[in-house]
Amino acid sequence: MRSASVGAASAMLLVGTSTAVSATIADYPVLAGQALRYALAAAILLLVVRHQHLPRVRLTARDLALLAALSATGLAGFNLFLVAATRHAGPAMIGTVVGAVPLVLALVGPLTERRRPAPHTVGAALVVALGAAVAAGLGSGSPAGLLLSLGALVCEVAFSLLAIPLLPRIGPLRVAAYPAALSVPLLLAASLALEGPGALRLPAPGEAAAFTYLGAIVTAAAFFLWYDALRRLGADRAGLFAGLVPVGALLTTVALGLGRAGPADVIGALLVTAGVVLGLRQPGRDRRGPRRPRAAPGARPGRARRTGGRRITADAAERLTPGPRTPQSA
Repeated sequence: MRSASVGAASAMLLVGTSTAVSATIADYPVLAGQALRYALAAAILLLVVRHQHLPRVRLTARDLALLAALSATGLAGFNLFLVAATRHAGPAMIGTVVGAVPLVLALVGPLTERRRPAPHTVGAALVVALGAAVAAGLGSGSPAGLLLSLGALVCEVAFSLLAIPLLPRIGPLRVAAYPAALSVPLLLAASLALEGPGALRLPAPGEAAAFTYLGAIVTAAAFFLWYDALRRLGADRAGLFAGLVPVGALLTTVALGLGRAGPADVIGALLVTAGVVLGLRQPGRDRRGPRRPRAAPGARPGRARRTGGRRITADAAERLTPGPRTPQSA
């Protein structure tokens, strides 16, 4: 649980750093740049898969359909909606809408696993979403901008939910690698259609360094960490860490000297942190551990041993042993 939580937090903080890094490639065509980023990430992840000598997995038609849907929505679709939304709404409004990812995962994630959402997780997700909204600022935009932002939100949720049935079969490395590779031709086609043939140009040295960071760290490393945590934590609890994206953006912006942290940024970060901590707590669980039964007056404490996967005393084990009972054991 602890390592999965660290992995999820690291993944979302790394994704948050992309905001500041992307500012250095603002003049490069967006969709073509995303295609370069995912191509580099896919190459790295596939090399790791080969180096790890993982057992071969035969993909079924259902696996291929899920991978195609994941690449079309969670990767290519998300970028398309995001680019279109920026033409009708400000970054604050888009960040506020997409910041509701933890709440949606807390509600929808358990339903996909045929269980009820945990009330404390839903409450924690509300706190995280509120913190993300405060950090982003409640901006304004047109109805078209709101709809496009909601489309980006749906794609971001699909990025996690579509991966859940794939993770037990093919593992987090392949789930991170295959959709990244499949999204490259989709983004290249969208770039040619929307940005023109001139968008496919070689990046300048500074742009190449930024794309290397985005592809190797923000995509390859962060995707693997996220899917590994998603497999172990579940969509509802892992989704809480999605609220750390604006926190990562804030820390990177301040560290690189690109801006200052205002009161709303600090309050939002504190709310997100509080929501994550609240959501990871186990309600109704005694932190001191299970109470040991008191020994009868005058009885000698028995030595503890394990029987049937439970830790019980030797006296209790004797009483559980089948067979005729002596007067002392009776």
